Amino acid sequence: MSTYISTLIGRLRLIAFLEGISLIILVLIAVPLKYYFDFPLLVKVVGPIHGVLFLGFVFYTVRVSLEEEWKFWKTTWKVLLSSLIPFGTFYIDRKILRGLHDLELAR
Repeated sequence: MSTYISTLIGRLRLIAFLEGISLIILVLIAVPLKYYFDFPLLVKVVGPIHGVLFLGFVFYTVRVSLEEEWKFWKTTWKVLLSSLIPFGTFYIDRKILRGLHDLELAR
């Protein structure tokens, strides 16, 4: 767990995971509760949390991209696009961020 907090890409992976989990909670639990059971409280709580995590993921991706000098057309746009596709952060973590994190740890 400390490798996720101690490195730039590790923190990005952690934010991506939290953003993905918040989307799952929002879409699969909170929204059905709101519309099928007339219980909007969870959407009011989880919605803003997901919004903050989404913005944090986007801003932190840009920060890591600049500090790690990623090529925009090779890496950055894919990571940013993943935040717009439902559950894309899990995919991009497996396909791109994990490998970059391993390289960062090897330095």
